[in-house]
Amino acid sequence: MKEDRLFFLALLPFGAIVVAVFIVFVSTLLYNSLPIFIHEGLMVYTSSTWRPVENNPEAEVYGLLAPMIGTLEVSFLAIIISLPPGLSLAIMIEEYLPTGLKSLMETIIEVMAGLPTVLYGMWASLFFADYLKSDLMIPLHEILWFIPIFGCMPESPYTVFTAGVILGIMIMPYMVGLILDGIRQIPKKIREACYSLGMTKYETVRILLRLMRPVIIASVLLSLGRAAGETIAVSLTIGNTYNIPECLFTPGYTISSLIADQFGNSGFYVYMASALYAGGLFLLLLGVITSSTGLYLMRRWKTSV
Repeated sequence: MKEDRLFFLALLPFGAIVVAVFIVFVSTLLYNSLPIFIHEGLMVYTSSTWRPVENNPEAEVYGLLAPMIGTLEVSFLAIIISLPPGLSLAIMIEEYLPTGLKSLMETIIEVMAGLPTVLYGMWASLFFADYLKSDLMIPLHEILWFIPIFGCMPESPYTVFTAGVILGIMIMPYMVGLILDGIRQIPKKIREACYSLGMTKYETVRILLRLMRPVIIASVLLSLGRAAGETIAVSLTIGNTYNIPECLFTPGYTISSLIADQFGNSGFYVYMASALYAGGLFLLLLGVITSSTGLYLMRRWKTSV
């Protein structure tokens, strides 16, 4: 009808604006990254040397390998820490808690998800990191010293491990929300069929978890993309030391914390800003891969249940 067509044409510019902003955003990253690729080629992603030199552009070297590894280590550690409690909490809320407690827990989770990340970073930096070092990192090193990732004695409370733990706490509400959404997409008739066969609650939950496997994987991928780009909380807890971490108990860098820490100084050097844009390009690529894969799995699963 004519009214529907006019309504569609009225909405079309807003959709076009979103697409245009994304295209401009990606184009800006690519354009500003070009100088460092011309200067160093792909060495910017395979080297861990970070050497800014004033008034001598040819001597400048910017390798992003160390913060790239730090980004992946912190993100995967956050996923490992957040998945077991996040999955357990989602199951408890949906399958075991009465309505009143269910609403209370969901409210708490939503509040945690909406808190500014700088609050998590301040709390971890000023309070939580010291306890984490004395009560967890040192005992882990003393017990599991023969495992390389726990092999070094923690000298500082600000480490890759600290950043991974606080990031895991931060993304857990987001993961719980995704898993809850998946559980609620399962038709009630599946639960009713399980109970009609005499299955216990535990056996029914096991069936639901098997059905939800794609949702859990999608939640992990979406949470991974979210964790990789976190900046403030990680910058306050990772130690900001430019090296490839020997183990989880040493300070390090992530791409996002490197950008936050160095962008203010980049104007003094010819290629530093471009190297930071190249780091942003890495985060963009990682986010696109994880998010698009996770969303594809989630949508495919919703159409199959």
